[in-house]
Amino acid sequence: MNSEAVSGHIWLIFFFFTSSAKGNLETPSFQPGILYQYRYSLEVQLDYISRLSLQGSRMRAEALVQVHLLWTNHAGEQLLQIQIQDLKVHYDSKHEKSPNVTGDPSTEAVLGKEDTAELQLPVFLHWNNGKIEGIYGDGGRSPQTLNLKQGFISLLQFQPHSGTATEEDVSGSCQVTYVVSKDSIVKTKDLHSCTRPKFGFTSVNKIFGVLWQPTSKSFYSVQGSLIQSVLLEESHVVSPTLKSSIGTKIMSRQQLELVSSSMPGPAETPGQSLQEALAGILEKHQPLSTNSQPFKRTCMQCPSLKTYLRTLGNRRVKMDVSKVSTTWQFHRFIQMLRDAKKRDVLQLLRKAPEKMVTFFIDAAVAAQSTASLAALSEFLDFSNKGQVPLLEQFLYAAAFSPRPSKELLRLVLDKLNGKELDPAIWETGIIVIGSLAGKLCRMKLCGLQEVGLGMETVLRRLRDTKENSEIIIYLLSLKNALLPETIPTLLHYAEEGSAGVSGTAVSALQRFSSQHITGEVKKAIRRIFHQKNRNYEKTSRLAAAEILLDNEPLPMDLTNILLATRELDAEMSKFLLSKIQTSLHSHHHPARKAMKEILKDPQINNYNYLSKAGSSSSFSGPLAVTDDMLSTFSLELLFTESGLLRKSVSGFMLRSHGHQLQAAQVSVEAQGLESVLGESSTDGEEEQELMAGMSAIFFDVQLRPIVFFQGYTDLMAKVLLSSGEPTSVVKGNVLLMDHEQAIPLQSGLQTVVKLQGALGLDISANIDMNLWEQESRTSIKTRGGLAIDFTTEIDAPFFQASVKSQTEAEASINFDTAVRFSGNPVLMCLQLREEQLPYREIFTISESSLNQSITVRKGRRGIIAGRELSLHRANSEMCKILLTETKEQ
Repeated sequence: MNSEAVSGHIWLIFFFFTSSAKGNLETPSFQPGILYQYRYSLEVQLDYISRLSLQGSRMRAEALVQVHLLWTNHAGEQLLQIQIQDLKVHYDSKHEKSPNVTGDPSTEAVLGKEDTAELQLPVFLHWNNGKIEGIYGDGGRSPQTLNLKQGFISLLQFQPHSGTATEEDVSGSCQVTYVVSKDSIVKTKDLHSCTRPKFGFTSVNKIFGVLWQPTSKSFYSVQGSLIQSVLLEESHVVSPTLKSSIGTKIMSRQQLELVSSSMPGPAETPGQSLQEALAGILEKHQPLSTNSQPFKRTCMQCPSLKTYLRTLGNRRVKMDVSKVSTTWQFHRFIQMLRDAKKRDVLQLLRKAPEKMVTFFIDAAVAAQSTASLAALSEFLDFSNKGQVPLLEQFLYAAAFSPRPSKELLRLVLDKLNGKELDPAIWETGIIVIGSLAGKLCRMKLCGLQEVGLGMETVLRRLRDTKENSEIIIYLLSLKNALLPETIPTLLHYAEEGSAGVSGTAVSALQRFSSQHITGEVKKAIRRIFHQKNRNYEKTSRLAAAEILLDNEPLPMDLTNILLATRELDAEMSKFLLSKIQTSLHSHHHPARKAMKEILKDPQINNYNYLSKAGSSSSFSGPLAVTDDMLSTFSLELLFTESGLLRKSVSGFMLRSHGHQLQAAQVSVEAQGLESVLGESSTDGEEEQELMAGMSAIFFDVQLRPIVFFQGYTDLMAKVLLSSGEPTSVVKGNVLLMDHEQAIPLQSGLQTVVKLQGALGLDISANIDMNLWEQESRTSIKTRGGLAIDFTTEIDAPFFQASVKSQTEAEASINFDTAVRFSGNPVLMCLQLREEQLPYREIFTISESSLNQSITVRKGRRGIIAGRELSLHRANSEMCKILLTETKEQ
C-alpha cells in the first residue's frame, strides 16, 4: 500500500473517532476580507474487474484553490470567487512508454498553454447556507475545463443538519442523505436517482445492456461555520449484463484541506442584490450550468466512409456471415455509417458488389443515423420484384434492431403503404411492424404517432379480413408487439378462430408475462382447454394448458388438468404428464410447489394417472450456467395416435439478472400425413390438409413462417424436383448490443461506457420426406460469429484513458431429427450437437496526454470442446437402432 493510501485511511479513522455526538452545525459561511486557501487533489483510477496481469490506468492532480467572499446579505446568501492555481498532474503508469513519448508527464506543461489559462479564470458561486444556487463566469471553449471547476464547487455543497434532500451539482439532480455529528458530516449520494441531460442509448432487452453499480460518500470536517476538510470517495463498477467478469471499475477520490485563512483578501463588492454585485464584477455575467455537460471524444484515427469508397471497386468480395472476421467488419461499418453523409451511404449501396449489398443494408439499419435511413429509403423500391431479397433483408434487420427509432418505424410504414407488394414482403412487413412497435413501447415511447399508426394499421386490417392466412399474419404481428391492450383481441381469435388461427392466437398469449394473465384471461383459456363451447385442435388445447401451468397456477387448474388426462388421447396425456414432470424437476417453476401438494393425494398420484403410454414428451434442462447467465434448452415432441410426429418445438432461453430472452425457438409442424400413408386419423380431429412447415423466433422476434409443402401436389413436386439444398431461415448480421452511457464523476471528469455486440448468423433448415421408405429427416443448422466490444473511457483536459475488452467466438449447433414410421412403434432419433467453439479475448489499456501516448494489449484464447447433448434415455435407445441401421446400409 502506498503512502498516500495509508494517509487516507488514517484520515478516515481519525474522522470516525472524532465524530460521535449528533446535532446541527452552524450555518456555513465565509468571512469578508479574508483570502481562504485550500489544497485540492483528485485521483482517478480505471481498471478491470477480473484479475489480469494487465495494470490499469491511474492519474492524480493537485492544485491550490483560492476562495474569498465578494458579497453577502442578511439572509445568508453569499457570492464567492473561486480560482484554481498551480495545477500539477501526475501519472502513475506501470506500462512501458511508447517511443514517441517526450518530456516529463508530471509537469504543469502537460495541460497546454490555452487550457492552463482557461482553468485559472475565476468562477463565481452563489452560495446559500451551504447550497449551490448558481454559478457564473466565462463559459470558455472547453467543456472539460468547466466540468473540472464544477467538480470542485460540488464539494462545497452540504447542509448542517441530518436528513434527506434533492441537490443539483455536477452529477445532476440527485437524492442525498446527511448524517451530522459533532463537527462532521457524512453525505451519501444515490447516483441511481440522478437526473441529468440526456446522453447515449441502450438496448431494449436488458440482457444486452450494462450493469452499473455506483457508490458515492463524502466526509466533511467543519469548525464553527468554516469547512476544514472534505474527502469524497466514489466508485462505479460497470460490466456487460451477460458477462460481468470483463467489466471495469472506476474509482474517484477528491480531497480538500484548508491551508490558510489568515491572509487578507479583497474587500466586499457593493450591491443591494446579487445581480448588482455580479454587474460590478463582470460586464456580462453569464450563468453556467451546475451539471456537467456530456460530450463525445473525437476519434482522430477512425476510418471514414468517404475514404472507403475510393477503394471500393478494387476490393475482393469474400464474406462469410458466420465468421467472426465478418462480424468485426460489421462493427466497423456501423461506426463509419453513423458519421457518414447521405450521399456517401447511397453511393455505397448503389456501387457495392452484389454479394455485399445485404451486408451494407444490415449495417445501415444498425447505424440508424438520419443519413443512413434516408439513403435506405431512396435505395429500396418496394414495388421492384427484383429487390425482394434485399427488401426482406432490410425488414428483418429492422425487426432485430436492439433500439429502434420512430424514424425506422416510419420508414417501414411508408414503404408498406398503398403498394402492390410481393406476398412474402407484405407478410414480413406486417410482422415487423409489430416488433418495432413493441420495442418502442418497451422503451417508454408508446405515445409516438408512429407507434399508434402502426398498431392501428395492423388491428384495422385484422378486423377487415376474412382470410385465415392473412389473419394469422396479423396475429403474428401482435405476438411480436406483446402489448397488453391487444390481449382481448387475441382471446377472441383464440376462442372463435379456425384451427390455425386459434393456435396462433394462443401461442401469442403464451409470450405474455404472468402479470397480464389475469383471472379473465384464465377463464377463456380454461374454456379452450376443456372445450366448453366447441372442439379445438390439440395443439391449441395443449398450449392453453401450458398457459395455466406456467402463470401462477391455481390448485384447481392443476387438479383439473391432471383429471383431464384420463379423458384425453394417449399422446396428449403423455405430453401433459411429461410437462408436469418437467415442472416438478425445475426449482423455479411456478407450478412446482402447488403440484407437489396435489400429488400428495393418492387418488391422483397413482399409476392410472401418471403412467400413460405414448411417444410424446417435454424436456427442459440447462445448457450453460455462469455467475451471470443461465442458458436452457427445451424440447417438446407431440405425436399423433398413429405414431407420426405432429409438432416439435426446440428452444434456447437466456436468463440473466432477472431478465430473460428467447434466443431461439424453432417449431416444425406436420399434419395430414396419415392420409398419404393410407391411415385414418384416430385422434378425434377432423381431417386436415397435408402440410409441413416451420416457424421460428430469434432474439424475441417472430419470423415469417416457412411452408415446406402444402397439399399432396406440392409435396410430390418438391419430392421429385428437390435439389437437396437447405432452405435459408435467416442469414445476415445482427446488432444485439448497442449501449452508450456517460457517467459524470463528481470530480468533473467524465466517463463514457460503450458496448457494441454483433452476431453474424446463418440458419438453414432442410426436410427430406421419403414416402417410399416411410422415413423423414429434418436438419436445422445454426452457425454464427459473435464479436463484443466493451470500452470504458475517461476524459480530462489533460488526460485521456480507456480500458477495452474485446471478445469473439464462432459457434455451430446442429439439430437433426430422423423418423422411421414404417414400424410400430415409430422410431425417432433427435440429435443436438454443439461443434467445438473457439474463442478469444483481447484486453487493451490506452493512455494519452499532451506529450505521451501508451497502448498495451494482452490476449488469451481457448477452445470449448464440442459435445452432443443426451436428451433422454428413450431417445438414446432409438438413436442407437436408427444410426446402426443407417451405417449398415
